Amino acid sequence: MTTAATTTESDAAEPLTCWCCGGTYQEPDLVRLGNHPEVGVCLSCAHFLHQQARSREDALRPSPASRLRDGLRAGRCLVIRWRWHQHPVIGRPLRWLGRRLP
Repeated sequence: MTTAATTTESDAAEPLTCWCCGGTYQEPDLVRLGNHPEVGVCLSCAHFLHQQARSREDALRPSPASRLRDGLRAGRCLVIRWRWHQHPVIGRPLRWLGRRLP
């Protein structure tokens, strides 16, 4: 038998910790796992985990589209390694593009 925990206002205002990065966030800024509601992951880590899951799926089922996504991931790693995304001229377009690519 399970019981539902009641949430008080003091609990709602308490900052919670992301299970991935350890940062503190408010409840609306966390994503909960279905069968494990005690696990909270911030939105940035949730996006990162999604990218990792896509990478695993692509490795399991190679296709022309997965090879294209692998190339994009390799390009993203190169941009980050060389810190081109922080460059004053090309940084902004690279960050814009990075948010829109898979």
